[in-house]
Amino acid sequence: MNELENLEQLEKEFRECRPVLTAIGDETRQLIILSLSKGSYPGMRVGEISKRTNLSRPAVSHHLKILKEAKIVNVVKQGTMNFYHINNPNKSGLVLMKALFSHLEEFMVDCWKMSSDETKI
Repeated sequence: MNELENLEQLEKEFRECRPVLTAIGDETRQLIILSLSKGSYPGMRVGEISKRTNLSRPAVSHHLKILKEAKIVNVVKQGTMNFYHINNPNKSGLVLMKALFSHLEEFMVDCWKMSSDETKI
């Protein structure tokens, strides 16, 4: 890939990862993720998450919606009850993040090499 193609690929990956970056970048959502990691099968209901995080039920629901859209959290419905749990990593938005970080690292190494080569001139 040439430099322009690398930049375009990085731009595309950043765009795809925005929902995940937004979701995991918020301290409240991080707290919810940590709370869910301590839950058991089939997951936790909004009320239980609310008690563990000291957040209102509407606030928890709002943050769960964002986490679900980013594919960090998934929900299992049993009758009228919803149980939230950490999503399978292979089906989550983290797969996109891993690819982004890998390509970003390669790009940064290339940039660093180019800049250090220029200082030798």
